[in-house]
Amino acid sequence: QVQFVESGGGLVQPGGSLRLSCAASGSMYSIWNMGWYRQAPGKQRELVASITRVGSTTYLDSVNDRFTISRDNAKNTMYLQMNGLKPEDTAVYYCNAVSLFYTWGQGTQVTVSS
Repeated sequence: QVQFVESGGGLVQPGGSLRLSCAASGSMYSIWNMGWYRQAPGKQRELVASITRVGSTTYLDSVNDRFTISRDNAKNTMYLQMNGLKPEDTAVYYCNAVSLFYTWGQGTQVTVSS
């Protein structure tokens, strides 16, 4: 089965930027639609952004003016560039396929605070 490892999170001030990376142990090319998810304390996990094999993207309304999702199928990696971060973006961020899930990784913590 494909496994994912997320990295790039950390503590950042409001308005700052981070770039998250998702490394797949297997072929990401074989997955049509990949996504970044996040889960804040006490809340449900939600899909933040998605990207298909051919580059079609979707975003939450609250992030689509600040975040950019991308993927490199040849390198089995996916990225999330996050600019203009806000405290409400604080969460653990995960990557996975959309709808048909593989094993969840550990995620990477993003904390936006002064």
